Amino acid sequence: METRAHPIFNPLAAAGFMLMASSLIAGTTLMAKLAGRDTLGTPLHPLQISHGRFLFAFLAISTVVALTRPALRSTNIPLHIARSVAGWTGISLMFAAVGFIPLADATAISFLNPVFAMVFAILLLGERVGPWRWIAAAIALVGAFVLIRPGTGSFHPAAFLALAAAMVMGFEITLIKRLTGREAPLQILWINNGIGLTVATLAVIWVWTPPTPAQWAALATLGFMMALAQTCFIQSMKRADASFAVPFSYATLVFAGLYDFAVFGVIPVTASLIGAAIIVAGGVLLIWREGRRSA
Repeated sequence: METRAHPIFNPLAAAGFMLMASSLIAGTTLMAKLAGRDTLGTPLHPLQISHGRFLFAFLAISTVVALTRPALRSTNIPLHIARSVAGWTGISLMFAAVGFIPLADATAISFLNPVFAMVFAILLLGERVGPWRWIAAAIALVGAFVLIRPGTGSFHPAAFLALAAAMVMGFEITLIKRLTGREAPLQILWINNGIGLTVATLAVIWVWTPPTPAQWAALATLGFMMALAQTCFIQSMKRADASFAVPFSYATLVFAGLYDFAVFGVIPVTASLIGAAIIVAGGVLLIWREGRRSA
């Protein structure tokens, strides 16, 4: 493994930061599920939940920017807008999905986003894809088919919302590839959350209802957890190669399952476990091949 690209190379810290990010990301879906059900009051619309996510994440990141006063470089505003709209769309679809299907199922389906990112990279960036990457993508898609279970009594249409979220997030990853290297991570996070908040505010006007104090607390927790998760992810990637750090993100599935069981008493069925395992296998194979190609 190449270490010179990481001045503060520390695999143990990288794994720890990625596990922390995973626990926080799973926590955001839990908060979204709580706000989207009648647990804390009249269920909030997914667009209102995504607005809360961007509002409080932007406040958290803006606080960091105000304290650190980073130098801002020239920025590609159209690319930022496209990335932010994609991020807002993906998050809104994901929050809509978790209101109806188990957190672990929605999370597992969302892990298809690297597969969609690969397809978009071919179409938009002209990247060449070898047979191993196609095999990894096919394996992950089989896992998604097992999870969604069309044609069975346990099928829920909301699973397609999670699938659509994965597709949009895959497109967002492609746009992020164009941004990284050109701008600092904090600048990207701040600008994108600011644009995302603007889009979310325009969308929420049509569905806004006054949240209860408990729902406000859930939305604030969601936003701050997302901001902290993004920070932990960046810190992890600074300390190790992506091929080492990213597989630890699959712990999000474990955390999501634990949270769903602890709060809602949801026990994963066998098909969910098998489908999630297949998706993870495809994802790990894809990450491994990417690591071999960049070595």
